[in-house]
Amino acid sequence: MNKLQKDRSWTEIDLDNFAHNLAELKRFWGRKDFMQIVKADGYGHGAYQIAKQALELGAVYLGVANAEEGALLRFQGISSPILILSPSLKSEIPIIIENNLTPTVSSLEFARELNKHLENEFPIHVNVDTGMGRSGFSYQAAAKSISQIQKLDKLTIKGVFSHYSAAENDAEYTHQQTERFFQLLEKLEISPQYVHIENSSGAVNAQVGFANLVRIGLLSYGIYSDASLRDKLELKPVMSFKTKISQLKTAQPGDSIGYNRTFTASQYMKYAILPVGYADGYDFMLSNQAVAVVNNQLCPILGKISMDMSAVDVSQLENVDVGDEVVLLGNNFAEIRAENLTKLYGGSTYEILCQIGRRAKRYFRKNGKIIASSPYLRRDFVPTDFSDKKLTNIIETAIEHRLQSKEIANLIYEDVLKRFFSDRDRNIHYRRNFRHTIEFAPASQPDFQDYFLAKTTLNFSKILQHDYFYVACAPDEDKLEQYFQRTDVEYRWLLDTNFNTNQFTIDSVQINGMELKYTASHKNGCLEIRCQHEKLAELVGQEVEFSISTRTYYPKSSHQLSVYLIELTQGVDIRFIFANILKEVEAVPIFSGRSKFPQIMEKEGEIRVKVQADEWVFPTSGVVFVY
Repeated sequence: MNKLQKDRSWTEIDLDNFAHNLAELKRFWGRKDFMQIVKADGYGHGAYQIAKQALELGAVYLGVANAEEGALLRFQGISSPILILSPSLKSEIPIIIENNLTPTVSSLEFARELNKHLENEFPIHVNVDTGMGRSGFSYQAAAKSISQIQKLDKLTIKGVFSHYSAAENDAEYTHQQTERFFQLLEKLEISPQYVHIENSSGAVNAQVGFANLVRIGLLSYGIYSDASLRDKLELKPVMSFKTKISQLKTAQPGDSIGYNRTFTASQYMKYAILPVGYADGYDFMLSNQAVAVVNNQLCPILGKISMDMSAVDVSQLENVDVGDEVVLLGNNFAEIRAENLTKLYGGSTYEILCQIGRRAKRYFRKNGKIIASSPYLRRDFVPTDFSDKKLTNIIETAIEHRLQSKEIANLIYEDVLKRFFSDRDRNIHYRRNFRHTIEFAPASQPDFQDYFLAKTTLNFSKILQHDYFYVACAPDEDKLEQYFQRTDVEYRWLLDTNFNTNQFTIDSVQINGMELKYTASHKNGCLEIRCQHEKLAELVGQEVEFSISTRTYYPKSSHQLSVYLIELTQGVDIRFIFANILKEVEAVPIFSGRSKFPQIMEKEGEIRVKVQADEWVFPTSGVVFVY
């Protein structure tokens, strides 16, 4: 089933249209750099995906409204410079510093407070009010204020900027603001790296010669800020809002549709119920005014838009069915462009873009294919939003959903993952180039026909902590748990309870190709194999290559084989070789970090799970091979 067929409503974000719009705009700003404005979740389009696309297309800065928006982008992996456009609060200073965000300074009080919190030089931009009447230093007094900011030892003024009030349709006032800004810059004793005043409309209409950065927002999303711009550039809407018909009905003459009987049928007419309303951001003021596109035809909205439903006239359509797609915003019809919808009730295009599809899933298209989606309510998962108890519930539920088994999910969480959350202060070590091969073969001994012979080879790089290390085996998970807490244990194996420790052997153990000596001892029913060499003391504190090869038996009745990564790991390659002795084997990865979906390669008798060598995987990740 197509992903979209499952949704009652959804928004589609066309990243190809976004790229087209930027290309159109670049004709006007020439060699200047540009900042992509992604505040308010990218004007409702999805800040993360828009930011990624803009950066690929040359953006040098991203613009957000507040520290929280910037911190979310950092959490999502965005590392480029991020400017907070609005004045920040003193309480946001720790978030700004922690996430390396560039704040806008609009008052000396904030500048001084920020400077107190800093240990090293920190970049800022200074906002000058040249006639917008909002935030920023007054242009008459800005030079003096900027001079005082320069004296603060930790602040570095990277940029000075202003903002146009009406660049889309008031050339005279825009010119006046430009002149005020230029005169202010002439008074400054510094030459900041970035000077910017042009917003989207300003980049097209004003084209300021002394500025070197433009801030691109609304026009990049395919929305004209003024009708006069239509003759200057071709913009394509990036967002579409879609739903599907949930019911078909027929009204008789005199029947009314919707609350307060604002529409009454004058004749027999077929109409459709749509499962969206003003709670989905489809504005109430569009009642009895807007049109929707059904089967490529314009159909009027009938009656008042309800909280969760709307009605649309489909009487002129010959073929229409429940489940047919309906486009409410976007598309190629001018009547359902955001600019024209908001004209019907004197609304704001910015507002409708930010509110539309509140309860809808968002899909991103590129080259005609869906490349990503974002969740309902448009809020990505951020752990700091939740209490420890809530996080525990989220983790357990996520594992259950991934594995489609509550029993296995509970086993993994309680017996494997939970230990890492209880010991927050332990030193975190990391491994690189983790390569683990496990091969099942028939057991040759008659007494072991219910088992597979399991040969394992583990290779990884790691900073050597001691001049020795252990390989440990335990007969049950309670006893194995103690070895997860020890930093001197590099390999752990859970033996079947019917086996004794003599049925686990080491074939080879090496560091940097040097064969180590090992001695085995038994403690409380566990096997501890101490691996050492007289030359290891010289390697402590250095990154070395570990290689451990073992041989043991694995019960056929287990029906699953688990490999866990208990340390931060860069680069993972796990191979499970089972030749012809297993028929159906499935790999279920449980990865956290940037690479949540490792590459899974299957061929006859083997499954391989791989993460690129430069990608990090967080502790508590792993893969379960189910057979």
